[in-house]
Amino acid sequence: MSTMIWLLIVWGVLTGVLIILLIYRSTLTMQEDDQLFLNESESHMEKEQVELLAKVNKINPLVKWLGAASGVLILVIAGLAIYTGLNQVQ
Repeated sequence: MSTMIWLLIVWGVLTGVLIILLIYRSTLTMQEDDQLFLNESESHMEKEQVELLAKVNKINPLVKWLGAASGVLILVIAGLAIYTGLNQVQ
């Protein structure tokens, strides 16, 4: 049962980091504008939008990998729990 506890702890940490990254990404995208009309005096706004987009694009692969790892790990935990439960019945 010790393996199950360690797997649950690892899953909890992975999922916690995933949730934090999702919240951070959503706060970044709240500041992003859908459409931007600029003249020469507002070029700093374009730079801010480019920086926001770069941050979001940097976070997206991490979110995908952590989401996949969290999903696979919870399936492994469920499979292990079912396997352990079936072996205890016999």
